[in-house]
Order: sequence, then C-alpha cells, then structure tokens
Amino acid sequence: MKIFIKTYGCQMNERDSEAIGALLKSSGHTLVDTENDADVLLFNTCSVRDAAERKAKGKIGYMKKLKLRKPDLIIGVMGCMAQRLGDQLLAELPHLDFVLGTGQLHRAPEAIAEISAQRKRFAAIDVAPEEIDMLGAHGNTSWSAQIAITRGCNRFCSYCIVPYVRGREASRSLESILTEARALAAAGVKEILLLGQNVAAYGLNGDIRPPAAGHSPFAELLEALNEIPGLERIRYTSPYVSYFNDRLIEALAKCRKVCHNIHLPLQSGSDRILQAMNRQYTARSYLDKVAQLRSAISDLTFSTDVIVGFPGEEESDFALTRDLMNEVGFEQAFIFKYSPRPGAKSALLADTVSEEEKLRRNNILLDDLQHRISTKLATLTGSVQEVLCEGVSARNESRWTGRTGTNFVVHFEPDATVVPGAVRQVKITRSGGVSLFGELIQE
Repeated sequence: MKIFIKTYGCQMNERDSEAIGALLKSSGHTLVDTENDADVLLFNTCSVRDAAERKAKGKIGYMKKLKLRKPDLIIGVMGCMAQRLGDQLLAELPHLDFVLGTGQLHRAPEAIAEISAQRKRFAAIDVAPEEIDMLGAHGNTSWSAQIAITRGCNRFCSYCIVPYVRGREASRSLESILTEARALAAAGVKEILLLGQNVAAYGLNGDIRPPAAGHSPFAELLEALNEIPGLERIRYTSPYVSYFNDRLIEALAKCRKVCHNIHLPLQSGSDRILQAMNRQYTARSYLDKVAQLRSAISDLTFSTDVIVGFPGEEESDFALTRDLMNEVGFEQAFIFKYSPRPGAKSALLADTVSEEEKLRRNNILLDDLQHRISTKLATLTGSVQEVLCEGVSARNESRWTGRTGTNFVVHFEPDATVVPGAVRQVKITRSGGVSLFGELIQE
C-alpha cells in the first residue's frame, strides 16, 4: 500500500515517524509525499501543547472529505494525542480507523493489515516494553541522523504530560545504540543527535536522584560513540541540569566529537515558580552548574526552554527569569506562553496570568534574546570556525549553509569539493542578526 505519514510536535516524534516508515517499507509498503496519492494516512501526534493537538485534530477532521471520495482509505492516529485520548478520538472522528498509543507504534504494519482485512475500528494504548526495540529502524540516511536512546520520563514536572503519554523512563542497551551508530556511520552519516526526555539520565534505570559524582552511564555512552570511525559530531537533547556531575562534565570536555553546545531547559528563574513546576533545582544551583560547565569547556554555548505566565507568576518572578537568562547569556531559547494541559498537575491551578500579559513577557524575552545573539555573533567576525556543511542555503542558492560545533549557522560560497557532511574551516567575514557569513579556507 501507499502510505503518507504526517508528523506533529518534537524531534522525538520525527524520529518515531522515521522508524515507523522504515518498518512499513520493510513490510512491503511504499511511502508517498502527498495525501491524495495514499491508500493509508498516518498522523503521528503531539500533546505537549494545546495548539499541536488542535492542529492535528483539524487536519484529521478535514480528511473526512478525502475518505468520502476514497472509501477504502485507511486513516490512523498515533503518538501522544492518541495515547491521551484513545477511544475518544474514534468517537469524535467517525472516519478514523485506528488509534495507536506511544507504546504501540511498532504495531503500525499489523494495524494496517488488520483494518484492511476486517474494517473493524480499534484503539490500542497499552504499554508495550518491546516497542523500544523498533527505535533502531532508519529510512534513507544522509549526513545527519537521530538516535533515540531513552523513552518516557520520570520527572513529573507539574506542567507536563509526557510521563502520562510516553510512560516511565526506559533506556536502550549500550550495545544496541552503538550498533545503530556504527551502521549509520558506515552509511555515510557524519553527525548524530541523541534523543530523550532526559538524555543525561540514560542508563540510570529510572532513578530520579542525580547520580553520584563519579557515575554517569551517559558519559560512558558518549565516550564509546566518540570512538566510532566516520562520525564527526555528536549532539544531544535534552538533559536535566542536576545530572551534570563531575563524571559527565569530564567526558564532555575530553570527547572531541561531542559538540560544545548544550540545550539546558530552565523554565523559570524564580525559585518559587520552579518549586511549583516541580523542577528540582534552584536558580542558584542552575547558575553554579553553568559556571562549572563553562570552566571545563571555554567556548561552550547554551540554549534553553522557558515558560512565561505559569500560574502564580508575578512580575517579580518574571524579572528573575529575565535576569537569569541575561546572566547565562543563552545563545538560543525556546520561549513558550503557558497553557494548561489536561492531565498535568498544573491544570488544577488557576491560570492567573492573562494572555496579553503572557504575550508581553514572551516578547520581552525574545527581544533580549535577539540582542544577545546579534551581539555574540558580532564578536566572531574575523575568527576561523570549523563548519559542518549541510547544503544549499534556503535563501540564496549561490551559498551553502553549515553549522559550527557551538551551533551557530554559517553561510558561505562553496567550492567544488564541498559536499553535505564535509567539515571545513571557514573564516567569518561578517555577522547578521541570527547567522554568520564567511569564506572557505582552501586546504
């Protein structure tokens, strides 16, 4: 059958869709790029934010018209929204054929076969530990690939429903990850991105207590990946700040291929709001860890996640967040206006901050971020940066785009030797608002 997969949400969902697609292809199906060409439509959904759910529901609802024209069309919903709503989706969307929760993604080929044979609608949202074994499947590889190393989360932040829709934390075996990475490197992949709700908790068997100073299975994983021939860069997202112990920081500093950029979610700079969020650190301990990391890796850059307008957030709490962000000097940030998610503990709290005020605070942080980025980029003019070449620039076909190990985007004019995945030295000639421009250094 011809199958179209639409993905909503985070990088983990993108990776899941890739693995599902690879499984379907191995089962004899064909992936297509448009809905009109498909015999099967699969929607891999997200529930982290309300907007993602509404967008997915709207799209799936619109597919009723297509099914009227193609009565044999099979429509399935997978992922976090499927896990959260289950049979409710079948009731709301009568043209929907099946629902697969986050622990049932590996059943996609089976579900399609079952619907095709019996036309009996169903929802499957049970937890299935063996589902984690499907994560090693890949589609067509290029210079970059993602590897999921953990599933689920044990942190239970009060605003988040991930533990409820993705289940408890589970780590893949070290050897299964290394086998996957070696195969990717042999296929020409130069950069891998390690994925997990809390990658730094890898291998800790769900223990929410930060590990002792000398113990970090994640550090051991990074060191093993660093030795794989052919790989040039290793990135990872997202870690939890309190898991950066001495053992992990030492590994980050000594592994040449591990990029000097950390996405380190903050969420708030107010201890009062952090406690209400069930973020088990303080603003001071966060800053201390940033200082320890920068002491070990001098050119380290940081990105983060921040929520504005959490229930009970006063102007003074927001000011603490703003001050902390400026003190760290984040080079990138994903700033979200708080919205309650059904099932999360914070949904029981009164949403005390108006949408207008959330937007104002959001815009202030975005303005601060833009100023920090442009100022930082200007300091790099005249420097030589190691750039992994990604491909033709989306805005100027005469230029290529690449990225430094510190996650800055660089545009440059290529020569005949430049190919995706190549690592080249680029002299920075000028900076823009969000990126750098430079010239290749001829080797």
